[in-house]
Amino acid sequence: MLTLVPTPIGNIGDISLRAIEALSGADTLLCEDTRVTKKLIHILKERYNTSFKSEQNFISLHSHNEKEFIEKLSVSFFEQNVIYVSDAGMPGISDPGQALVKYCQENGVKYDILPGANALLTAFVASGFVETKMLFWGFLPHKGKDRDASLQGALNSGFTTILYESPHRLDKLLNELSHEDSSRKIFLAKELTKKYQKYYFGTADEIRQKVDANLRGEWVVVIEAAATQNSSAISQNDILELDLPKKVQAKLISKITGENTKACYERLLKI
Repeated sequence: MLTLVPTPIGNIGDISLRAIEALSGADTLLCEDTRVTKKLIHILKERYNTSFKSEQNFISLHSHNEKEFIEKLSVSFFEQNVIYVSDAGMPGISDPGQALVKYCQENGVKYDILPGANALLTAFVASGFVETKMLFWGFLPHKGKDRDASLQGALNSGFTTILYESPHRLDKLLNELSHEDSSRKIFLAKELTKKYQKYYFGTADEIRQKVDANLRGEWVVVIEAAATQNSSAISQNDILELDLPKKVQAKLISKITGENTKACYERLLKI
């Protein structure tokens, strides 16, 4: 059997009793980073006096070797108690995990997913944005046209949109948001559940004045949904369903969203 086990995103106290039970009873632990998982288990032993199986097998499974690992899997591997954990948070959310679940579905392997800590949902609720339809965008591409097109998609999705961003590119993102829509409200959460957790709310320019000079840490960015005209008006999805060339679709979408036509066209090419 396979069990995907979420781990705390910062505060060890957020781990669940079910997660501790699953980890302690595992025969094999597939880990995004075996060092991180071993450290977590050491803390659980010391702080919560938890007993673990004397011999547990730790195997590294991350985004760079996931495909190769799964290609070599056999169903018999899951005759033991197999656990997958990412470094922090929910497996399968910007971390490996989904491909393992797909393998289990396709090969009749029993699996279970435990609920637990998750940065995007925590930040979404903390943002206070009342539009509860939300879209998780993940990480933007690092640079170039791909980043521009992806950012336009996030800004014009029609939903409250959540991004993850590296501290090395956070200032760049704030500049981009200010340039694209200086009046749009955004919410930033830094180091969720940790000692130096902080929240920032306002426009990109307002937040840039509040953020500490030291941008280290993990950041979640929540972008307020763009104001819509009339719920009965034509939507982007309506246009995409029409049998039209992508250049024409891009022009029509730009008319109703305000998105740059060229950036919209490049985004549509990736769909």
